[in-house]
Amino acid sequence: MKKSVKPATSLPLNPHIAALPPYNAGMNIAMARALSGRHDIARLASNENPDGCSPAVMAALASSSFEPWRYADPACTALRAALGEKLAVDPGLIVAGNGSEEMIAAISRAVLVPGASVVTTVPSFGLHEIEPLAAGADVVKIPMTPEMGFDLAALETAIGAQPRAVFISSPWNPVGPGLDHSSLQRLIGAVRPGTLLVLDEAYFEFADPGAPDGIEILRDSGIDHVVLRTFSKAYGLAGLRVGYAVCSGLELARVIAAAKTPFNVNAAAQTAAIAALDDEGWMKASAGRVMAERARTAAALAGLGFGVAESQTNFLFFDCKGDSSSLAAGLLKQGIIVKAWREAGYEHYLRATIGLPADNDRLIAALRGLTGR
Repeated sequence: MKKSVKPATSLPLNPHIAALPPYNAGMNIAMARALSGRHDIARLASNENPDGCSPAVMAALASSSFEPWRYADPACTALRAALGEKLAVDPGLIVAGNGSEEMIAAISRAVLVPGASVVTTVPSFGLHEIEPLAAGADVVKIPMTPEMGFDLAALETAIGAQPRAVFISSPWNPVGPGLDHSSLQRLIGAVRPGTLLVLDEAYFEFADPGAPDGIEILRDSGIDHVVLRTFSKAYGLAGLRVGYAVCSGLELARVIAAAKTPFNVNAAAQTAAIAALDDEGWMKASAGRVMAERARTAAALAGLGFGVAESQTNFLFFDCKGDSSSLAAGLLKQGIIVKAWREAGYEHYLRATIGLPADNDRLIAALRGLTGR
């Protein structure tokens, strides 16, 4: 017996939310196994750390001092203190969130109003567009150059028009390159009073030595800014959801904190993040292994004739020269999950996470077989 389908609601809905584009979160492993018929899945779509997380994190979560039946500290006091010491930043300028995604939402609620203008890049990290749209803002997207890099001149012009906020990821998700020192200074110089620069550094730990540190560079810039970072990538805590924002002023931090939910960073996430910070050696060694595999895999993909963007992240973004969805479907049949890009004009690009060496070898071999290259 077929179930009846309810008609569309007559309830007035928030038009800003109702019109939002979907967020491309990627495929979970259960669905991948069901669709591919394979158990051995190479998970190369969500930019997770293939090494997992530090053993110190697992020990902390197994410790009797971790009490999951207690409410977490809503202010994340111990975590912000640890971050403040590591970053040489007043903990009052740090806001912790349920992943840096929540920080993007909180920033949007804190500073945007209907009709405000926001500048970001395209291809984009989806929430840099979705959260401003949810707040009723108008989003101006600056396309990447044909060489798969930042269009600095176009960004300067757009930023100089005094939008309410600018969301720039460097290193850039989903493309991969990072702003160098002169390029970052060039964009900082374009910011005028009344504009908030949000520099999303979720992939900061994977950047090459000598890459700019946004927190250090923006510290004395004199502009309103937020730098976003996360424990999801290099620290391997994606499933626990903890990120943070470093703000240019106490009042900005206070309002962003007020825009998020209480108890937003759960107790396990706070415990794990503090333990992860105490084992920086593990994180740096893991990031080094990923960076070495990134270079090897990028060279192999380029050797197959794909146009591979320069990457300062734990993934590669490359031009398939054809329909990326079809290629991704072919890879899935072989138990390999990647992300076909869906933004208009970029449907011929794939993004693949750097996995363990065996996973990367599977990707290279499968692409060679599917394309006949």
